[in-house]
Parts: sequence; structure tokens; C-alpha cells
Amino acid sequence: MTDAAAQWREPLGATLLADGGVEFRVWCPTRRRVELHLEAGPGAPATIAMTAARSGMFVARIESAAAATRYRYRLDEEGLFPDPASRFQPDGVHGASQVVAAQFAWTDHGWRGIDLPGLSIYELHIGTFTATGTYAAAIDKLPCLRDLGVGAIELMPVGDFPGKHNWGYDGVSLFAPARCYGSPDELRQLVDAAHGHGLGVLLDVVYNHFGPDGAYLAHFSPYYLSAEHRTPWGAALNLDGLHSEQVRELLFQNARYWLDEFHFDGLRLDATHALIDDGPNHFLQELGERLRRTSNSSKPPLLIAEDHRNLRTMIEPSERGGWGVDAVWADDFHHQVQCNLTGEHEGYYGDYSGASSDIAATIGRGWFYTGQHSLHLGEARGSNPDGLPPQHFVVCLQNHDQVGNRAFGERLHHQIDPAAFRAATTLLLCAPETPLLFMGQEWAAGTPFLFFTDHKPELGELVTKGRRQEFQSFSAFRDPQVREQIPDPQAESTFAKSQLDWSEREQAEHSAVLELHRCLLSLRRNQLGLRAQQWDSVAVRAAGEATLVLERGNGRDRIICVVQLRGANDVELRELAGEVLLSTEEPRFALDAMPILCERQGQTTWVRFARPGAILLRSA
Repeated sequence: MTDAAAQWREPLGATLLADGGVEFRVWCPTRRRVELHLEAGPGAPATIAMTAARSGMFVARIESAAAATRYRYRLDEEGLFPDPASRFQPDGVHGASQVVAAQFAWTDHGWRGIDLPGLSIYELHIGTFTATGTYAAAIDKLPCLRDLGVGAIELMPVGDFPGKHNWGYDGVSLFAPARCYGSPDELRQLVDAAHGHGLGVLLDVVYNHFGPDGAYLAHFSPYYLSAEHRTPWGAALNLDGLHSEQVRELLFQNARYWLDEFHFDGLRLDATHALIDDGPNHFLQELGERLRRTSNSSKPPLLIAEDHRNLRTMIEPSERGGWGVDAVWADDFHHQVQCNLTGEHEGYYGDYSGASSDIAATIGRGWFYTGQHSLHLGEARGSNPDGLPPQHFVVCLQNHDQVGNRAFGERLHHQIDPAAFRAATTLLLCAPETPLLFMGQEWAAGTPFLFFTDHKPELGELVTKGRRQEFQSFSAFRDPQVREQIPDPQAESTFAKSQLDWSEREQAEHSAVLELHRCLLSLRRNQLGLRAQQWDSVAVRAAGEATLVLERGNGRDRIICVVQLRGANDVELRELAGEVLLSTEEPRFALDAMPILCERQGQTTWVRFARPGAILLRSA
């Protein structure tokens, strides 16, 4: 490693030194003078001219500084600015940064990490997961998630953002856990407690753009943002241009920070299609290779990408020319099922028929688009996933995007009848892919999940206007007066309506849905047929306009899942079915149960649905 490279790879931000004091390190390659201002806490007040080092780095070692010191930077008489690598912003993203000690007393020493095969994921937003919306409050709910039977929770982004509440994708402080949810140590307590309950923890990170307010990185270096590439949210990060190696290093340090200092088991990478990199070694490939090589945990961290392109290259290991991402969000499953159940065909749903045969094709290979022309995108989409094991595809019926990007934040169970939702749930949790649940889905929460922000008034007005304009091409919202009824993202009530009401779980109609999820997740963990992770143990076919037969496993462990998404139907199975493992029309799941009949006739079995439902059978 050259001296310049070694200089750059020292930790950015404020680092507590073993022999006392703090080292402050910041990258300002076009600045002549950088001053460190200690504003409160140990060592303050003081103003120190930082020392220029190689590669545009400025460094200061302050013996009198310590944990809780608050500081900012002045750049060539401009500023004061918070640290781009701040570990905590106690007064918000525009305020002073705070030195943080990473001396948490971890109790998860026996934790051995999580494996992708057999994993189920539960996505949640800290601010709306509980009434108080804090890391500490989320800890109290962990026993509920353990008893539900999921394998890991996935936190929506927690990097600090402007205002009191936000989805997290307007984050500007990459290293600073959002102060409105609690302190960095309270986030560590959440991860530690989750591991104690046998739950892995994934973190959603945003490396494709910065939020519109409070992103000060461009003041420190003009090279953080690309001069060539743009995303739907503004300039892309500079991953392939002049000085891009420093930008890539910043992101690598951020990823390793969450994994090492907070014990996260992996990362969900937001909108990786907007990580534009025309260089010879794609950023995602380098990120994965470096994180696995430098990991301190017993198992390599999981990297899961959100990407609509259906690229085989992303999942292929680097030794076969791929990028080595562990899994991708495969939204084709959601879109096909949504179209079948609701009849929607506007926007990107215009690319999907919702036909049971297309749902079967999607389940049978991981995604639907494998190179066909997309009307919505106006170009070919996807690649052939043959041979990629099913666990590499993350599928869902709900996630923050598919619910929150609807005008009124309706969940799927708000749009269809309970029997159909039970059927779709069974299909999701019996499919061979990796299933993801969105918070509250497991009890059919009555609350929506809306789009909410808390920007300053002038920016907030633009956000509100833009939100309503997004829907003007949809037939239901062509009338301007109807669009005005779309909840204002800036209104406090929009955020409040999105907070889960945990008391619903005690109501009969909600507890029945919860019991169905528990039972299905238990079967998924414990039935060998549902645990099989190779395509040769999966067969799926359409058996009607809204009927699917999914077979999992081999021999004595073969499980047959028959799903009727809409209407009534009689389904003839190709083989004799044996024991009934579960029916969605059992009284414990359906308050108005209409039993699914299973009748043998000779060497075949007939399954008769009076309405939507699903049944799991063991092969005779």
C-alpha cells in the first residue's frame, strides 16, 4: 500500500485514541486551511488549525478532547459545518457533531450470525414500529418477533436526517444513528437484545444519493458527487471519476462501521441500480470482497440489494465474473400477485398480467423478466437466472415501497378480502425464495404506512406538491381535487397515522391472522420439504385463472401447497395427497370458516375451494 493510500484508509471522523485524546480526520482536497472548532464538552472551547496531510487529508490530535466533545469544522473561513463522518448529531444534522465512545458492553458473544438458506426477514421502521418510535421501545417488541418465527429484522435507514421523522432515505449523516430514535448505544442495545432472542439484524443503507437538506459533503470536497452521472434524486455519488477511490473508501468505512461497531449481521443496499459505476471493478463487487475479507464476525455479512434490473451478474460470485451480492429484492413476485388480486395495471403494473401461469413462472425461477421488453421502462429488462438457488431472491407481499408509495398507504389486506389475504400469505411463506414481511403485516394491521417527511417549510412545500403530482397520470387521480386529498407528507398526522397499533393484536380478527403467520413460519422452519433450497425440489404450476399448485421437497418429505387466490374452484391433484398440515379455513385462522374439502377419488385427490384459500398437504 502506498503512503497516500495508507493515509486515506485511516478512519475518517473523530476517533478516540487508546492513550487518551481524540484524532480528528477529514478529507478536504481543494481546501487550503481547515480549522477544528471544539464547541462543548471536554477540551472546549478551542479552535485548532488542522495539519494538511497527503491525499487531501487534514488531521488534528487533541489530547484534551474526549467522548461527548462537540465540534465542527471551518473550511477556508467558510462554515461552521458538522463532520461528514460524524458518529452522532445530538442537535440534528445542521448542529455540532459529537465524539462517541464505542465501549458498549456486548452480551452477544455466543451469537454465530445468520445464514441465507432458510432465512425469513421482517422489515421495520423504527419511528413507526411503536408508539414512541425509539430503539428502546423496539427492544420491548422483540419477544413478539421471536415468537412470530422470523429469522432476522431489517431496519429501514437510521442515518440521521433533517427533522423529527422521515422514512430514512433523505439521510445525510451516514455514520450518525438518528438522534430522534435514541443514542448510538441504544441502537447497540437493540442489536444486542435481538441477538439474545435469536434474531439477526440487517440495516438498510443508502449509498446512491444524499438527502436534499443537510448534506454538507460537497463543502468538504467537490469529488464526493459525480460530474457525469445523475439519479432520480440528484447527482450520483462519484464511484468512477476523479478521486472516486476516496469516495468508495468512505462508503466501505461506513459499511464496516455498522457491521463492526454495531454488530449488524448484514446490509440491505438501497436502489443499487443508482450506484452508477463504469469502472473496471464495480463498487458492489469491491464492497462485498472487502467486507468479507475484513469481517470480525464468525460469519461473513449478508449483502442484499434492492435492484429492479434482474441482473444475474449481481448474484454470481466474483470468481465467475459476478458481483457476489448474496440476494436481491425480486419484486416481480409482488407485482404479479398484486395484479392478480387487485386487477391493477397502471404504472409499472402495466408490465404484469397477474395470470396464475405468470405467477408460477416467477416462483419457479426467482423473477419473471429475463430479457423481455418492458413497456414501463421502454427497453428490455432482466437476465436468465437459471441455476441461481432460490434463497438469493427476496420476495414479499408488502414492503415499505409497495405500501408507502401508494397514495393512501394502503396495505394489501386493505385492498382484498381476508380469505384472499390468507391465501396469498400461504403462497409467500411456502415459496422457495426468501420471504420478507413488512411490520404489522403479520396481524393485518389496520394502520396504513404513508410517505412522511419533516423538512423546513420551503422545501416541505415542494415535497408536498411533488408527492401529489406523482399520481396525476393515474386515472383515479387525474382530478386535481382528488389529488389534494392525498395526505400531506409534511403533516404530523401523516406520520402519526403510520404508527402501528399493537393493541390490535388482541382483537380476534387480527390475532387469527397472526396465528396463521406463526404456523406457516413454523412449518417453513420444521418441515424438511419446505426447507429444501434447490430448484430440483420445487415444482409449481397454474391450475386455473387464480389457482396454483406448489410442490416442495422430495419423496416422503414432499409438501403440496394448493392456493386459490380468487373465487371458487375444484382442483385435481396429479397424485394422492395424504395428511393435511394446514388449511387457511381452519377456525383458528378464519372467524367465518368455510372449510376446504379434500377428497380422494381413486388415485387422485380433489381439493374444493368455496372461496379463496390455501391448503398444505403431505404427499401420500
